[in-house]
Amino acid sequence: MLVLFETSVGYAIFKVLNEKKLQEVDSLWKEFETPEKANKIVKLKHFEKFQDTAEALAAFTALMEGKINKQLKKVLKKIVKEAHEPLAVADAKLGGVIKEKLNLSCIHSPLVNELMRGIRSQMDGLIPGVEPREMAAMCLGLAHSLSRYRLKFSADKVDTMIVQAISLLDDLDKELNNYIMRCREWYGWHFPELGKIISDNLTYCKCLQKVGDRKNYASATLSELLPEEVEAEVKAAAEISMGTEVSEEDICNILHLCTQVIEISEYRTQLYEYLQNRMMAIAPNVTVMVGELVGARLIAHAGSLLNLAKHAASTVQILGAEKALFRALKSRRDTPKYGLIYHASLVGQTSPKHKGKISRMLAAKTVLAIRYDAFGEDSSSAMGVENRAKLEARLRTLEDRGIRKISGTGKALAKAEKYEHKSEVKTYDPSGDSTLPTYSKKRKIEQVDKEDEVVEKKTKKAKVKIKVEEEEEVVEVEEDVVEVVEEQEASVKKKKKKDKKKHIKEEPLSEDEPCTSTAIASPEKKKKKKKKRVNED
Repeated sequence: MLVLFETSVGYAIFKVLNEKKLQEVDSLWKEFETPEKANKIVKLKHFEKFQDTAEALAAFTALMEGKINKQLKKVLKKIVKEAHEPLAVADAKLGGVIKEKLNLSCIHSPLVNELMRGIRSQMDGLIPGVEPREMAAMCLGLAHSLSRYRLKFSADKVDTMIVQAISLLDDLDKELNNYIMRCREWYGWHFPELGKIISDNLTYCKCLQKVGDRKNYASATLSELLPEEVEAEVKAAAEISMGTEVSEEDICNILHLCTQVIEISEYRTQLYEYLQNRMMAIAPNVTVMVGELVGARLIAHAGSLLNLAKHAASTVQILGAEKALFRALKSRRDTPKYGLIYHASLVGQTSPKHKGKISRMLAAKTVLAIRYDAFGEDSSSAMGVENRAKLEARLRTLEDRGIRKISGTGKALAKAEKYEHKSEVKTYDPSGDSTLPTYSKKRKIEQVDKEDEVVEKKTKKAKVKIKVEEEEEVVEVEEDVVEVVEEQEASVKKKKKKDKKKHIKEEPLSEDEPCTSTAIASPEKKKKKKKKRVNED
């Protein structure tokens, strides 16, 4: 068996001396521990050396594409065909091409991979006549040349230019806003009325650059920049302006700033056209789905088109809203429905209640377009146009609340008509602004006062009841006392009568001596008497 081994120096063809030892794949590495052991397994039969790095680059480019170089074809015809032995190759695709064109039997298996690994570990001892320093230099030169070739070859697919272009475009917008704001404020001290008449920033700067001082507006012609009505209004305002007088040096600096604004605006327009062309070349389907600006921002946010293609649809949907997402997860609130994709035209023309649905569907179709642009060989935008038509049809059904009819086969392409947004005039409902009760504080206080009055009335009634009960008990006690007193008085009268009778019979008592029989009975006796009286009744 012969082995085709590719190096950065040239092609090497080895002859396997002992095929029995190749049967044990796991222990094959032991046979290549030293150069002496390796020479007992394989022996160099032919070595075809490259003349320079350019030849090595051409050979390896052909190998990566699965093609046979002329030099390799010549070697295989000369050496392998004469030997009539099978050829072991490291790449199965290359083995298929060799078998198809040269009619040679090729072998590719895990055993061949282990054999290639062993030959590579002892390459200095198996290939004589090649110094290690020369081998390292050729390897480094070939790596650099191959990298440059790949970058140069796939210049249309380099998405780094898109990332830089969209970043520069955002920076230019910020600088333009700062410059124009400073220009309007600066010139406003001299001619403040002009800022209200001319709203367009670029036209404003061009008028300043053409006229300069406020006094020159009467004789200047601005028909190229402004309509006749606006021009007449500017001239009338210049005659009665309330601005202050400025020197020529101030006007020169203001005009220099206007020149900078105009140049930056022109460069921004040029950069935007360049970005459009690059996006249509690299990601045409993404451009059709979400537009060149949103597509470029998605690529820049992910780092590259390949990194963006690895993201799921749910990730692409909220890409750019990471802070809001983690804030919502932390506070256990609703997560955001869209990120950078919110600025797409399909989401923008949707009513607020359907924006979440459309952004989800748009993200799913956009991910398909991204993967098609990143990994597909076709550079057409047919798939993006078809998916956008489906989304627009779905948007119409959501807006009109109609029922979508599906064809019998289901394979017919969706016919997309021009979308017309139907704006609905809605009045503002202030009832949803506050979660507090709708009645006023004054009314609330009155209710609280009424409740307090009701409570006070109840307490008063309870107190009156308690007083009435207490008075009844006092009256009963008084009645009992009166009855007891009356009984005592009656008994005293009876005793007096008896005493008088005895006195008649016996000696009369002295008036100064107190009567002991008239003493008031104790409370216990009173109670007993009362009980007896009740029993008698």
